[in-house]
Amino acid sequence: MAVNVVEVDVVSDVMCPWCYIGKRRLEKALKLIPQDIEVKITWRPYQLDATIPATGRDRKTYLEQKFGSAEGIDQVYEPIAKAGKEEGIPFNLEGIKVSPNTFDCHRLLHWAEIEGVQDSLAELLFQAYFVDAKDLTDNETLIALAVEAGMDGAVTKRLLESDADKEDVQAEIDAYRQMGVQSVPTMIVGKKYAVVGAREDTTIAEVIEGVYQERLTEQSGQMPA
Repeated sequence: MAVNVVEVDVVSDVMCPWCYIGKRRLEKALKLIPQDIEVKITWRPYQLDATIPATGRDRKTYLEQKFGSAEGIDQVYEPIAKAGKEEGIPFNLEGIKVSPNTFDCHRLLHWAEIEGVQDSLAELLFQAYFVDAKDLTDNETLIALAVEAGMDGAVTKRLLESDADKEDVQAEIDAYRQMGVQSVPTMIVGKKYAVVGAREDTTIAEVIEGVYQERLTEQSGQMPA
C-alpha cells in the first residue's frame, strides 16, 4: 500500500451512540489533515451485548436492567445528547423501542465492504437506529437500508436468510476482543495505533498525520545514499 494511504479500522457497534459521534468526529478530522494523505476507512464488527436475542429486547426494560432506574438512564443519555447536538446528530433516544442484536448488521456491513459502499451503509444504520428509531432486527428494514446504500436487495435478502459469513464475522469480533478492545469506538490507525473512544477531531487528525509522517521517515531512511 502506498505510503500516503493511512488505514483507519473503526471497531464499532451500530447500537453504540458514541460510535455515531465518533464517526462525525472522524469525518471532521479528515478535513484537518493534509490533502496528500488518503484515508482508507473500514468498519469492523464488535458487539456490545451478544446476549440480546435475535429478535431484540424491549429497550426500556433492557436499559432499566442495565442502569438500574429511569434516573440512571437519564444520566447516561445526557452527555450523549449534548455531544450529539455538537456534532449535528439529532438523537431520538427516547423513541427507540427495541435494543437489537446487531450481528446481522455486522454481516451486512461485511458485504457492503465488498460492494464498496460500507461507509454509506454505516451512516444509514446509525441514522435508522438513533434518529428514525427503526428496528434493526427486522430483515426488511436491513434490506431497505442496503438498497439505499447501493446494494442488491434480492441478494441481500438471500444472504440474510442464510448462514453466510457468520463464522467470519464472529471470528473477527473475537479477534478484536483478544487484541484487547474493550470499548467502542476504537479506531486502529495505520494498523498500529489505537484511538479509544469518540475522541476529538483534532486528536484523530494528529494520529493519522503522525502515521503518515512516520512512514515518510521510514521510507527516507531506507533510500540509498
